[in-house]
Amino acid sequence: MNFRFLRPSSCLPAGARRGLALLLLSGLGLLGACQLDLPNPNAATDEQTLTTREGVFALSVGLRQLYSTAALEPIILTTGTSSREVKGITTFFNVTELEQGGANLSPSNANTSALFARNYRVVGVADRLIAAAPTVLAADAPARSGVLAHAYLFKAAALAGVALGFEQGPLTTGTAPGFVPRQQLLGQAISLLDQAVQELTANPPSAEFTTQVLGTDFSLLNTVQAYRARFNLMAGNYAAALTAANQVTLTVRSGFTYSAQNPNPVYQFTALPGTNFRPRDRFGLPASLVEAGDGRLAFYLTGPVVVDANNGSTDNIRTLAGFFGTINSPIPAYLPDEMRLIRAEANLRAATPNTAAALLDINAVRTQASGDPWGVHANLPAYSGPVTVPDLLLEVYKQRSAELYLSGLRLDDSRRFGRPAPPTSLTERTRNFYPYPQQERVNNSNTPADPAI
Repeated sequence: MNFRFLRPSSCLPAGARRGLALLLLSGLGLLGACQLDLPNPNAATDEQTLTTREGVFALSVGLRQLYSTAALEPIILTTGTSSREVKGITTFFNVTELEQGGANLSPSNANTSALFARNYRVVGVADRLIAAAPTVLAADAPARSGVLAHAYLFKAAALAGVALGFEQGPLTTGTAPGFVPRQQLLGQAISLLDQAVQELTANPPSAEFTTQVLGTDFSLLNTVQAYRARFNLMAGNYAAALTAANQVTLTVRSGFTYSAQNPNPVYQFTALPGTNFRPRDRFGLPASLVEAGDGRLAFYLTGPVVVDANNGSTDNIRTLAGFFGTINSPIPAYLPDEMRLIRAEANLRAATPNTAAALLDINAVRTQASGDPWGVHANLPAYSGPVTVPDLLLEVYKQRSAELYLSGLRLDDSRRFGRPAPPTSLTERTRNFYPYPQQERVNNSNTPADPAI
């Protein structure tokens, strides 16, 4: 695994900055498979730090940094390789076997192991905040609600991150936790987000929490609602997904920010010398699913098409732009058009499909030429195909694949929409689910049998 130390945010008070690096490091050793705690006799312990308001705020900032710089990388690039959005181009064993997929992917693969372990590190840090905030911030309900809702959000995102790649996973960290089906992971994520909404509704976060923890680039309530919509859709709760998507303000940006000290993790592995991955042409889709005039091709992809023959295959690869073009490019927590496409899919999958409402949202995405808060515009003509549920669902998949390119959602989309699957076909995805990390199996007797493919 690649372990990265995160620098404290300069916007925090001095005491919080001093404690943040320790807090993040101490959050790494949370599963039996990943014990990395190293004592530092010159620094405060977790217990000391989490008894202060300053420490709780510092760890809240660190939680979001841990997710956005460590957990988000395998969510995007590991699953993106399996869904053929990117291609592994080095000869490192872990990259080669991830690129090949199928039965060649071993339980010892560092990339799939990182998807599992890093998300559980996020869960562990979130749990510490959830335990500490009610006591430390007992006299300040607005600050307490902000810390709790923020921690609920990232614990939910991490559990859903595991569900993206694995059939089962623990609900908690600790010694030899039990595994539950991914549907339960999603259910727990949704429950946490429901709790976050309750906290934010009862006590809107304080100005102090907003300034010191959230900053100006992250909208907590909109992100919570967006993830409620996202995870309910993944879980098949279409009415709930539709309701949550309608609660998101589509003109508001919410994203993860980066710097030279805390770099964009996708840029690091796709643009720097010795890079491991490069984007495939046409978003990695068959030619029949991409329209030549789609404005998102130029937004996400740049440079000439290069024919690459690594790993015994010939593929067209490009370089990345958009949210991954520089070391400090921000990555959206969600895109507004994701909400439109969630609404469209939910309306189509309802017991009584609403094709008219779905078509309105599909065309809002297709024809958008300006006004998106993140600058993502398809600039295509309105949909002109058959207005049937199967045809419109295919159109939703096409639009999600382009609009939400490298968002970490394609692998789940590919399964949900019933796209060509291994072992019969490796053209659109090379795995259905990943084997469980070997190190987890060694340390946890509850680890289930690996999926065949």
